[in-house]
Amino acid sequence: MALPQQEMGRAMSPSSSRSVTETVNGSHKFVIEGYSLAKGMGVGKHIASDTFMVAGFHWAVYFYPDGKNPEDNSAYVSVFIALASEGTDVRALFELTLVDQSGKGNHKVHSHFDRSLESGPYTLKYRGSMWGYKRFFRRAALETSDFLKDDCLKINCTVGVVISSVECPYLCAIRIPESDIGDHFGMLLESQEGSDVIFDVSGEKFQAHKLVLAARSTVLRSEFYDPEGLPIEKPTEVVIDNMDPKVFKAMLHFIYTDTLLEEDLALSDEPSTSFFSESLAAKLLAAADRYDLGRLRLLCESYLCKYICVHSVSSTLALADRYHAMDLRAVCLKFAADNLAAVMRSPGFEYLKENFPSLQSELLRTVAGCDDECSSGSGGGGGAGSKSRSVWGHLSDGGDTPGRRVRQRT
Repeated sequence: MALPQQEMGRAMSPSSSRSVTETVNGSHKFVIEGYSLAKGMGVGKHIASDTFMVAGFHWAVYFYPDGKNPEDNSAYVSVFIALASEGTDVRALFELTLVDQSGKGNHKVHSHFDRSLESGPYTLKYRGSMWGYKRFFRRAALETSDFLKDDCLKINCTVGVVISSVECPYLCAIRIPESDIGDHFGMLLESQEGSDVIFDVSGEKFQAHKLVLAARSTVLRSEFYDPEGLPIEKPTEVVIDNMDPKVFKAMLHFIYTDTLLEEDLALSDEPSTSFFSESLAAKLLAAADRYDLGRLRLLCESYLCKYICVHSVSSTLALADRYHAMDLRAVCLKFAADNLAAVMRSPGFEYLKENFPSLQSELLRTVAGCDDECSSGSGGGGGAGSKSRSVWGHLSDGGDTPGRRVRQRT
């Protein structure tokens, strides 16, 4: 029976697919400390690395300090890569590298990658199957080589699991665009359609939507709605004190779009102490704290963090402390502690001493903590308090702490 012409056309329409075979690669670095103590554990006994996952399978590196082969009589060390999870006919490529620790780059490499394989990838049939070398390196030569340093060996391992898949064009036909919800809310702010509140900021008027503001800020929510979520009867126009209109406009843009305009935040390359604290980013940080906008606070912290230098760190630290920017505060304390001598000579440091004495004390505790880490295990008494006092006294006399240098901002 002949098919109708239309059905014949559909039956004869071509289709296509593509089989792709490739490797999913993963690497692991295995450091063996105390090599001399591992010797003598016995032929066939190994030290195992932690397991690591590649392509859904667990793997481990086995190091045999006395060798795996009894016939070699401990003359060689053996190294193997083992399948550490259940698997059937897992096909893979391997690479083992014994690292040259002299810095010359003369590593010992055994690799399947980047070379022709006569019989294809190696197949591991069950848990515990291994690939490697019984005679990886003659032990006597290893112990006098650059591969052994401070009684430590370093072995890098790479596993490439062979995976096959079939690709069909229709599987990739639907593309999901990036979210544009911020653009839509930005247009809502710009068009002012449906706005129900007006903000008066130093005479400049901004129209907005109470529901949007309440959804983004707990402070603004309590301004417009009671705990039950019912509207609070208030005048349509709200006066905002102690805020620059430009700052309020940038904050509104963030509330609606969840983004900041980089050009609005731009600082000069070498901001002075006074300009830095008066920048839009600094004022936005204050606004974020005032209206409980956590993400805006972090965006400002991240931006201000890029401009920390000897001249700005004191004012930035004060700013971070005042507006509860804890991540920025921690970065400032660490930077100031690392560059204490130069920071103490900067103009902003006197302001910090006079107006934020608690930060001065915390900075000293940070210095003492750094010194504790550096001198751990060296013995001696006095404690962190005596260290901080001695450092502070030394620098106050105009000296410089040995080993400290100013880090240049990049």
